[in-house]
Amino acid sequence: MNYRRTAEGGTVPQSSEPLRKLGFLTIGLFDAADPRPGHESTLAVIELGEQLGFDSAWVRHRHLQYGISSPVAVLAAASQRTSRIELGTAVIPLGWENPLRLAEDLSTVDILSGGRLNPGISVGPPMHYEHVRDALYPDTADVEDFSYARVERLLSFVRGEPASGFSGTAGFEVFSDRVQPYSAGLGERMWYGGASLRSAQWAGQHAMNLLTSSVVKAEESEDFAEIQLSQIRTFRAHHPDGEKACVSQGLVVIPTDSASAEQRAKYEAYAASRTPRTAAPQGPARMMFARDLVGSSAEIAAQLYAHAAFREVDQVAFALPFAFEHEDYVQILTDIATRLGPELGWRPASS
Repeated sequence: MNYRRTAEGGTVPQSSEPLRKLGFLTIGLFDAADPRPGHESTLAVIELGEQLGFDSAWVRHRHLQYGISSPVAVLAAASQRTSRIELGTAVIPLGWENPLRLAEDLSTVDILSGGRLNPGISVGPPMHYEHVRDALYPDTADVEDFSYARVERLLSFVRGEPASGFSGTAGFEVFSDRVQPYSAGLGERMWYGGASLRSAQWAGQHAMNLLTSSVVKAEESEDFAEIQLSQIRTFRAHHPDGEKACVSQGLVVIPTDSASAEQRAKYEAYAASRTPRTAAPQGPARMMFARDLVGSSAEIAAQLYAHAAFREVDQVAFALPFAFEHEDYVQILTDIATRLGPELGWRPASS
């Protein structure tokens, strides 16, 4: 392995390729009594990301919670406040969605954004399904299909396959047999949020891109990096593009280069509160969580280069921590773009 000297005079192991794309992920929290400021903060953070040269900004869903419940709507707004940065969802759980209607929304926002949308999706029953099933699917709750077939339906619509057996003119109205507007290229920018070997293989076989995050299923090991590396290699082994297939890694990183003493203390306490869950697989599904990385950009870069899965990717979407203040996100994003990114060989995009 090659080594590189850092700005602080130390050395870090270096992957063979520099980081090509740098992105970030936000949950978009808000106050239930006054939700607009939280949404405005999310949009301002995305605008800041573009100004700092980030390649992508991603939003996470939170149904029936105090976070973004409609990521596609938020990204539609973001598309009109930005001109270059790519906009993604990480991820939309399809159990809450009708694939045909979602395909229309995604295509519309992709057109409005000028082809910058990166939809990330996943499958499975909605969280706490037993409590929401009657509101979500009052007549079909027992027969809804939450398998990969739901993704296949969405992919077919986004990629321009027929959604109707009729096209032509009826009276004064003209009808299409496929989703409109059709956005060429969107089908190649569909991402699957996978945490298991099965999901990684399925995403590869269906020529999707892979979003891998700070949560994986402990199937072959209890070492997070080893598990994630295995999933990435499984995905690429089954993808038509092989080693060139796109993978984005999402870990929680909190650089402290320009942070105040108070911010550093808060960040360290936040990470410490979440560290116990990283010691062993959690719950019946045996989910493994990655440690949050807190420290100087040079320290974080060293930890990333030592991470076996990080060395397999050339793009990331670092997750912003939950429940911090807007000023904290400004500091963290600024340090990621101006300190950590360069440590990883990344260069900011030009506006």
